[in-house]
Amino acid sequence: MKEILQEYGMAYLWNDGYQFSGLLVTLWLLVLSLAMGFVLSLPLAVARASGVRWLSRTVWCFTYVVRGTPLYIQLLIIYTGIYSLDFVRSLPLLNSFFRNGFYCAVLALGLNTTAFTTEVFAGAIKGIAYGEVEAALAYGLSGFTLYRKVILPAALRRALPLYSNEVILMLHATSIAFTATVADLLKVAGDVNAATYQSFQAYGIAAVIYLVTTCVFIALFRQGEKRWLAFTRPRGR
Repeated sequence: MKEILQEYGMAYLWNDGYQFSGLLVTLWLLVLSLAMGFVLSLPLAVARASGVRWLSRTVWCFTYVVRGTPLYIQLLIIYTGIYSLDFVRSLPLLNSFFRNGFYCAVLALGLNTTAFTTEVFAGAIKGIAYGEVEAALAYGLSGFTLYRKVILPAALRRALPLYSNEVILMLHATSIAFTATVADLLKVAGDVNAATYQSFQAYGIAAVIYLVTTCVFIALFRQGEKRWLAFTRPRGR
């Protein structure tokens, strides 16, 4: 990487540590938003898959609205729209939160992945064979214990392939954070372009970094699927 930057007259970016700063911010955005989405989506998925109609429909409305609107617009509403409200600016805590582009980006990304992950987990919960539930009930498990020990572990394993796609999509979605003046990988690439006027090299290197990071995540999820979904493969393979 250093040789490539030196070849195109961008060695100062290497010396200042810019080659890692944007990637670290991007990964931090990804980790925080995924953590938020995972924690929120578990109870929402249970509610979505429940037989309580009003509860399931309420969660469905949330996921429908979030999945039906562009993430870019959601970020703009959170970063600029909410802050334009008088009561938000009048409260010190909300004022400081919504003035920070990084916090707003995490909130927008987190809510977005919450909606998609909720539907993924809810589908996996609904796909649990009723025989597994009956067996757990026969052992005396019910309520919270039934979900904690049987339904959720089985659903999370089965949802792993779809959830891995969501993680990759969220990695790519973090690129919109530059809109909120967050110094992520794309923002750093833009700064390089502005400093050198070498758009192909600046954005090309960013694309390669995104690609390599994506390949690493895919490899990790493949290993996870081999370990936790081995029981779904036909015998002899």
